[in-house]
Amino acid sequence: MRAVHITSLDGPESVQIVDVDEPATRDDAVVIDVHAAGVAFPDALLTRGLYQYKPELPFVPGSEVAGIVRSAPEGSGLTAGDRVAALTGLSDGMAEVVVVSPDTVFALPDAVSLTAGAGLLFNDLTVHFALRERGRLAEGETVLVHGAAGGIGTSALRMAPVLGASRVIAVVSTEAKGEIAKAAGATDVVLVDGWKDAVKELTGGKGVDVVVDPVGGDRFTDSIRSLAPSGRILVLGFTGGEIPTVKVNRLLLNNVDIVGVGWGAWWMTRPGYLATQWAELEPLLATGTLTAPEPSVFPLEKAGEAIASLENRTAAGKVVLQLGN
Repeated sequence: MRAVHITSLDGPESVQIVDVDEPATRDDAVVIDVHAAGVAFPDALLTRGLYQYKPELPFVPGSEVAGIVRSAPEGSGLTAGDRVAALTGLSDGMAEVVVVSPDTVFALPDAVSLTAGAGLLFNDLTVHFALRERGRLAEGETVLVHGAAGGIGTSALRMAPVLGASRVIAVVSTEAKGEIAKAAGATDVVLVDGWKDAVKELTGGKGVDVVVDPVGGDRFTDSIRSLAPSGRILVLGFTGGEIPTVKVNRLLLNNVDIVGVGWGAWWMTRPGYLATQWAELEPLLATGTLTAPEPSVFPLEKAGEAIASLENRTAAGKVVLQLGN
């Protein structure tokens, strides 16, 4: 089978497309012929050895796929021919065949294409966990989203209104990214330059209830200042590169919270949590109440370019690699 290989830790340019043996099957596992694989920011970090998970070289990156079930164990609820999305962990996804545990495989509703499905689980389940579990999003609250044109950002823009937000403000770096944010569901868009004052004006000085922040960096203090009383900042990552520090006395002024969002650490220690999430999201996707993502699609041969778009922050929405027809 064809697969993406990381053979050295020199960044996305070290990516190679190689022919390798299919993974060994197991009686208790699901075998999936992959149509498309999601690309996420950790994949870019993995190509430089900068992620906390450090697989032995060479390795196949990729944490999520969508495709067709080739075989599945009895009692799994899956059969050959099913259209599915699946999580593979933090590697092995960017290949034509994957072998995964049944509890990380989810049947896709007909309304969701395989290409969209490949970009669904990692971001949407993370954002669902962030807003529902960690952010305690309540009906009628206002959500601000940093990095709003990226994968996590567009997921938050799509999902926050479905989970009760009455207003979703997108922070973007360019007008073009603003159009992406509007298409994903932003009610308001502001540019990074001067965003704090723009948000203050939009909210009549009240501030926002929830900040979704996958970026970090030097805007973090202004995010705290932009919170309404009892507001929450959800820390999802640091694509801006710098991990910010906080003077915790700022948290006292308006009784605000800074909340870590470690979705992987949560579900890996709570059997059945993924199924609970999917039970809520699947009917929303099936009816179109929650729209499926519209990813940027790269052919497998441009895997290095796809991963680099996460590193250099040129990615528009979710990025996926297409492996099958």
